[in-house]
Amino acid sequence: MDMGMMMVVLLVMMGGMMWVSSRSQKKQEQKTKDMRDSLVVGDEITTKGGIIGLVVSIKDETLVIETSKDRTKIRILRSAVHTIDFKIDAPQD
Repeated sequence: MDMGMMMVVLLVMMGGMMWVSSRSQKKQEQKTKDMRDSLVVGDEITTKGGIIGLVVSIKDETLVIETSKDRTKIRILRSAVHTIDFKIDAPQD
């Protein structure tokens, strides 16, 4: 195999790896967006900063969460939600 053919094969392989990587990243971003869009009042969430709270209201791109037994409320951006720990409409075992 000559040097030019090896370069072509290498470039095709690198392009394929980049495409696969990009595709999986887009799937993960869509999954995260879907999770944030599925939030409803009553869900328990954890923010990217580690704050755990109960969603008490939702308005466009902001949420109000209740963070303690003292009913401390914090307004956060929807994009700050890292995980939904307890989904209020999830089936109970």
